[in-house]
Amino acid sequence: MSFFRPEVMAALHRWREAIAAGAVVLAGGWLIWRGGYLLTALGAVAVAAGLALGVTALRRVRFARAPGGPGVVEIDEGQVGWYGPGIGGFVSLAEMVSLGLVTVAGLRCWRLQQSDGQLLLIPVDAQGADRLFDSFAALPGLRIPSLIAALDSGLDHPLLWRRDRPPALPRPA
Repeated sequence: MSFFRPEVMAALHRWREAIAAGAVVLAGGWLIWRGGYLLTALGAVAVAAGLALGVTALRRVRFARAPGGPGVVEIDEGQVGWYGPGIGGFVSLAEMVSLGLVTVAGLRCWRLQQSDGQLLLIPVDAQGADRLFDSFAALPGLRIPSLIAALDSGLDHPLLWRRDRPPALPRPA
């Protein structure tokens, strides 16, 4: 039996990174307040690190949606997979050439396309879809603020990111 209600625990879990970043900023502020050259310098580094972590944490919170959509997202060794009811698929992040956000049958989905033409649609509210944040952040040239703005807008954005040069595929022997 928990002391807190399940809704409160879910909210604390969702905001855990932002809370930790705030704690780092507060600890850095306390070190600065203590004074002295060494403590002031350590405190300033802690505040800067906490603010950087806080920005990333707030972006993660805005990216994540409450799970409830169909399917489960799996990310394993540079490969994004989605297991849906009766369907699914995988896309390699190294071979991904475009990323979009579309609505299909009233369901908002990430649209991932591979260099060989394979297409994968992943509901934004699928279980584990919040883990896509790190995978998308690793795409070269993708601007996370514009990605989050597109997600918040509620509109379709068929092309949010495109790889400048498609990855070279091995030639058949």
